[in-house]
Amino acid sequence: MNTDTKFLLLILAIISLLTLFIVLPVLQYILLSVILAYVLYPLHSRLRPYVGSFVSAVILIGAAIVAIVLPFLYIFWVFAQDLQAVAEGDLMLQVDIIEERVEELTGAEIELVTLLTDTAEGVVELMFGGVTGIISTALQFFIGIALVLFLVFYLLRDGQAFVAWLEELSPLDPADTQRLFHKVNKTMWGSVIGHTFAALVQALIAGVGLWIAGIPSVIFWTVVMAVLAFLPLIGAFLIWAPAAVYLVIIGDTVAGVFLFAYGISVVSMIDYYARPLVIDREARLNPGVILAGVFGGIFTFGFVGLFVGPIVIGILAATLETINSKRLRAVPDDGRPNPPEQADLSIVETEPDDTTDADGESAPG
Repeated sequence: MNTDTKFLLLILAIISLLTLFIVLPVLQYILLSVILAYVLYPLHSRLRPYVGSFVSAVILIGAAIVAIVLPFLYIFWVFAQDLQAVAEGDLMLQVDIIEERVEELTGAEIELVTLLTDTAEGVVELMFGGVTGIISTALQFFIGIALVLFLVFYLLRDGQAFVAWLEELSPLDPADTQRLFHKVNKTMWGSVIGHTFAALVQALIAGVGLWIAGIPSVIFWTVVMAVLAFLPLIGAFLIWAPAAVYLVIIGDTVAGVFLFAYGISVVSMIDYYARPLVIDREARLNPGVILAGVFGGIFTFGFVGLFVGPIVIGILAATLETINSKRLRAVPDDGRPNPPEQADLSIVETEPDDTTDADGESAPG
């Protein structure tokens, strides 16, 4: 490695480190903009030939604000209010009856209000940095949303050129690069579209069941289920099953039995039928990978980690599969690696005979 190359690598390392420090405070919003642009790009590619890239990006961003951002802001506000009320001890549940029934059945006294309040405070601390952090979180969220919208616009407009630039920078040969990008695309589609769709549908259907059964604060519990539903098999069950038990304990047996039967026959079936249907099998996202990615992503990136965690682990799996397939192609059927190409090891080059002219005839003596 010559001096010029070492110098360039040093400059690259320094600039990369500085860039990381610059984007680290807004990394969540950058990742969110990438995910949102990825979701909107198929629509952009269909609309662009008719109205142009600029107008298409503006239209899709406006549609995203109406269809995604505004409803999400309303749900987020209701969720934050209900969560703060629970943290302050306003549970909106018949706690006294539950405590009496538990004491009758087990003989043990429990402080349900303290237990749920501590749990809610822990959730508030995890998501917002405490109750006092809700306002600052909201302000950061509005600023972040503005950044996300600008980034989505440029990603939609220049996304194709950006991907081509990444392919050009790849040190792999073009075939391996295309294969890796294809697997990453499948992984992102399965993580973002498939699991998001399945989680939202499962949460909405479960929320309808809670509303019919008469559970208070349906929007709050539906949002909680929408988050937990990213956990396969056990997500929404952690809400509707205790809710059914709660109804039976307070004496509303019919509603409790209905909610339990509804959860088993309708809500749980989404994990067995809807999730495999909407997630491309080529992504091959194991439930264990999803669990690890969701929990790790939440603790690392916050809310955006719900999507980023499984994507990052899925991209790692796709990269390893590409490396493995490249290694297998290098091994022939007999199991022995292909020998390296034979280089010319002769240190003496063959020189033309001085006594031979250009026409191949001997020069006269």
